[in-house]
Amino acid sequence: MKRGVFITLEGGEGAGKSTNATWLADYLRSCGKTVLVTREPGGTEVSEAIREVLLSPDLPGMHAHTELLLMFAARNEHLQSKILPALAQGIWVICDRFTDATYAYQGYGRGISLARIEELECWVQGDMRPDYVILFDLDVATGMARAQARGRADRFEQEHAAFFERIRAGYQQRAQQLPPRYPIINAAEALDQVRQQLQAVAERIVVESAS
Repeated sequence: MKRGVFITLEGGEGAGKSTNATWLADYLRSCGKTVLVTREPGGTEVSEAIREVLLSPDLPGMHAHTELLLMFAARNEHLQSKILPALAQGIWVICDRFTDATYAYQGYGRGISLARIEELECWVQGDMRPDYVILFDLDVATGMARAQARGRADRFEQEHAAFFERIRAGYQQRAQQLPPRYPIINAAEALDQVRQQLQAVAERIVVESAS
């Protein structure tokens, strides 16, 4: 059986990843693909419990290394219990955030060594990497306004603008290293225009996966 395609959606707060994950899944299903939509941190019962700890604004602040290790603990459980088995069955997996988010948030945002993150990435994932990382790029001010409109801010959403500027720059830097793997969506545009961009990307992925 041919392995499924692993697509991750990345971007800062308020970029519209979660909304468009569902739309992308529906589009791929219309192309005849079996699709699983999941998220990080989270995706399994254990990983969702870790997510609650990571995002809760009611808990005391945690050391940046604790945050990093919790992210990878949740990821390992998610990979072993859900993502890898699905891919092995030929299912296409769409994940709202993955390891690029760790590089962006804990690396560029928190200032943790990128080499240290890479060590954990290799330990937890081996040579497994997403086939495509769709980056929803949005200016920080617009993203924060959208996030605030959703309701009570989680622990990350309470950070200052400078934190998110570093994250955006980190995402852009990673995307520049391997452009074919990192299609960029201008998330500042109207929803129908965002989805036109996303459909063009999805069409390319379907064609390339068939070759």
